[in-house]
Amino acid sequence: MTTLIEVINHGPIRELRLARPPVNALDTGLCRALIEAMAQASADDVQGVVLSGSERIFTGGMDVPYLLGHGDDRQKLMDSWQAFFGAARALAESRTPVVAALTGHSPAGGCVLALCCDYRVMARSADPAKPHVIGLNEVQVGLVAPEGIQRLMRRVIGPHRAGVLLAGGQLVSAERALEIGLVDELADDAAQVVARAIGWLQTQLAMPRQPMLQTRAIARADLHEAMQPEHIQLERFVDAWFSADTQAALQALAARLGKR
Repeated sequence: MTTLIEVINHGPIRELRLARPPVNALDTGLCRALIEAMAQASADDVQGVVLSGSERIFTGGMDVPYLLGHGDDRQKLMDSWQAFFGAARALAESRTPVVAALTGHSPAGGCVLALCCDYRVMARSADPAKPHVIGLNEVQVGLVAPEGIQRLMRRVIGPHRAGVLLAGGQLVSAERALEIGLVDELADDAAQVVARAIGWLQTQLAMPRQPMLQTRAIARADLHEAMQPEHIQLERFVDAWFSADTQAALQALAARLGKR
């Protein structure tokens, strides 16, 4: 197992901890490692999975400087985005419950991964003036969230509110995310987030197993449908990546990241 994912077993529950410093940015390697880790969890008959990150940040989302480094190589860009959507699909199609332990900021790609999980527990920031945030802020960097990803957001917070947040590229604080249903629980720090995630899974696993799993499968059918290729339209998404507006916004973001 690659060190990009730390594997920690809690009895029948497996924690998969993103481990790509400094911000767990999602490059092709990390996304593929997550796909492999989910496949291994299934092969090992793990009964529940916790997906966690680092203290103060779950993941900063897609690694934009890395993607820009592909230049005009369309195939490399396709491979990177296929790996990301494949990782999201691995969570969405998991045969056992998965909890997102949002240990900190969870923008863009981090929010997508969280939306593919069964349940979301998020950490409060120790500094109220600098809250942890979550959301799909693709518009801010010149990207259009595919229909399938927009369905994920509408599924949990409703169509009107999802439309407002998506069109504005808005991130919301952990506290606001709880109010609107984007996350299910808050905890005071990263360690408690993981503990609460494990606790929720233990409650699920205490129920009659097959009725629980079958009911879960019915409840998540719309999520599976959202992640089908026809709702992602990867070719169109990559075409848009090379548009002038998108490239200008992405280059500006990369420049800001380079100054940190």
